[in-house]
Amino acid sequence: MWDATIARMIDYSLLPPVLTDAELHNGCRHAIAIGCASVCIKPYAVPLAAKLLAGSQVAVGTVIGFPHGGNLTEAKVFEAQAACRQGATELDMVVNVGKVLSRDWDYVAADIRAVAEAAHAAGAIVKVIFENDFLPDDALKIKLCEVCREAGADFVKTSTGYGFVRQPGGGYNYRGATEHDVALMKRHAGPTMQVKAAGGVRTHADAVRMRELGATRIGTSAPEPLLVPAADRPAASGY
Repeated sequence: MWDATIARMIDYSLLPPVLTDAELHNGCRHAIAIGCASVCIKPYAVPLAAKLLAGSQVAVGTVIGFPHGGNLTEAKVFEAQAACRQGATELDMVVNVGKVLSRDWDYVAADIRAVAEAAHAAGAIVKVIFENDFLPDDALKIKLCEVCREAGADFVKTSTGYGFVRQPGGGYNYRGATEHDVALMKRHAGPTMQVKAAGGVRTHADAVRMRELGATRIGTSAPEPLLVPAADRPAASGY
């Protein structure tokens, strides 16, 4: 049995670079069947997703400045306005990570504010993606929460799902949403922003824990394991 309360927290991520139109169709239909909060799709697919999801309770979400956040602010605003015109109501914007690491807070604030104002003018909401794997200390995350709040963001979000960090000894590491980061972001989000946990949330127990820590949305490309408690899964379910 699906956990419908968790389903309504899920932003179903359909962002792989190799995603086909057929897979997008299937993903949108699946999101409706599951009862997700939204789908999160690439910008070119917004018109199609808006058509496929019309009449359902699943919101159309897309990404801005994805996946690295280094786009010009003007380009992010253009993306946001175009997406809203085409039917998106939720925008997941990647912060300029290099500017965060440089502590150029005026730039970071202006970048977020410009997208938030464009989205709000069209009745959409904005989730600002921190990419916490790239942020080495909590002080940056805390300050970024404050900047997001003052700039008018609706959500702060942990990760894109594509923030792999090269390790000194070789190879790459990816953590995504951690309990520590979600709790930290919730503490510093203030009364006006919510928290989205994305990346590394793989089981129903993980999802429940993120909700306990204060997340109200969860980003995932594999929703089914989040919806069924381990005790209720068939032995051959494949989860």
